[in-house]
Amino acid sequence: MIAWTLFGSYIALLFVCLPKVFAKAGRPAWQGAVPVYNLIIWNKILGKPWYWLILLLVPGVNLLMLIIYNVNTSIALGKRSFKDHVVMTVLPWVELPKLAFKPEYKWVGPILPGKHQRNMLGQWGDAILFAVIVATAFRTFTFEAFTIPTESMEKSLLVGDYLFVSKLSYGPRMPMTPVTFPFTHHTLPLTDHTPSFTKWFELPYMRLPGFGKPQRGDAVVFNFPEGDTVVVNYQNMSYYQLVRMSGRGNIVDRGRVVFNLPDGRQAARPTGGILVRPTDKQENYIKRCVGVPGDTVKIVDGLVYVNGEAQPLVPTGQYAYTFVTKDAFNKRVLKEQYDISQDDMKDAISINQAVLPLTQATAEALSKFGNVESMTRQDKPKGSYGEADHWPIFPNEPGFDWTEDNFGPLWVPKAGATVSLDTRNLPLYRRAITAYEGNTLEVRDGAIWINGVQTDRYTFKQDYYWMMGDNRHRSLDSRFWGFVPFDHVVGKAVLVWLTVDKDKGGFPGGIRWKRLFTRVR
Repeated sequence: MIAWTLFGSYIALLFVCLPKVFAKAGRPAWQGAVPVYNLIIWNKILGKPWYWLILLLVPGVNLLMLIIYNVNTSIALGKRSFKDHVVMTVLPWVELPKLAFKPEYKWVGPILPGKHQRNMLGQWGDAILFAVIVATAFRTFTFEAFTIPTESMEKSLLVGDYLFVSKLSYGPRMPMTPVTFPFTHHTLPLTDHTPSFTKWFELPYMRLPGFGKPQRGDAVVFNFPEGDTVVVNYQNMSYYQLVRMSGRGNIVDRGRVVFNLPDGRQAARPTGGILVRPTDKQENYIKRCVGVPGDTVKIVDGLVYVNGEAQPLVPTGQYAYTFVTKDAFNKRVLKEQYDISQDDMKDAISINQAVLPLTQATAEALSKFGNVESMTRQDKPKGSYGEADHWPIFPNEPGFDWTEDNFGPLWVPKAGATVSLDTRNLPLYRRAITAYEGNTLEVRDGAIWINGVQTDRYTFKQDYYWMMGDNRHRSLDSRFWGFVPFDHVVGKAVLVWLTVDKDKGGFPGGIRWKRLFTRVR
């Protein structure tokens, strides 16, 4: 609220001060009071190119542009020291009226290239700042670079792949936390958990029109839905998963995570604190879109069915296979002939048993090795998990016996669609209703109350998606934490522009040359 008050007061201040500034510059004062037109004139008298006006109208970027315009206005009115620039940047509410209304500040004009000399620091400062603004606008509204950190999409996308993700495919999402350190996501460089953004100025969710919406089969980048709350020392795990692991009770006991051990004892470790992140600063994930709004998803023996129709795994997708062997596999052969990574082989190979994530073609090839006695694909039946496993499968409730291989059926919410609610299916949609759509929900004496009104139905406000990794048994995806709301969707992965195999020494020796500039499928 304070941020919006400051921003609103600044905009009001412009309409008061710009007529005076324009008059000092020799322009009619009335031009400073006409919305939009005053921006055009302001840009002109400061000697800036016309395309700066486009950046001035881009949400998020325009905050930086206004700072530049303020500083350039002070320069044109004769205040050109570094100290003057800092004051105008931090306190435009004080400095701008002073420059506009006090007669001692005369219009001397902007510093124009070719006509005025400027020190090296000023020239480089302008160039760097403008480059940051242009790059920020580009990555916010067109394409952004991402990297694949885990094996959840192998062999479709590999660890070490660097991607371009199209924001245009589903519509660029407006920045929700525009005040942020450039070119960072949620954490400042050289720190483990210091936020790179501030929440004192936040914008509501808005999205520009795109070429479409996520379709089945798309490789989609999105903000991790359960990433709204993070335990600093356990950032690779969901906060809610830690809550379940700590006995569905207090995750924080005097700054510690308390785990219930199988023998009945408890272990406590420091949390390092808890971070709450806005939607656009939650961790970036990439998965395959399996279910779109209105679909019914079911998994039987590892095979996905959508609306009753089988959806075979893509040829580059992987399942986990268990091999019983006479002796251990040769790791060098697995890597050189079948590109099985060290991460895939880590802790997976013993003298007479190996568990490996493989494509069907590779699994069939390995099954013919002379040392292989048997091969079976992982297929956990319903009921495989219980309280001792902390109910890892969505909706993470005792009333559901689903596993990653045998799951559902589950209906994926659609904007405008209404679902009947009872205490049986409420766990499936509770988080969507509360965390993603901002409602209060209570259950009293078996009755459901939403926003203080008793009801047995709910109409969804936005679309949701079901996302799964192509590496079916090494992917923490919707099977574990549920739906992906459309407001969490970032973009579509479209191009691998660089890829590096760390098992071969990383960059530059480990570059996978054949994958450079290949389309993501």
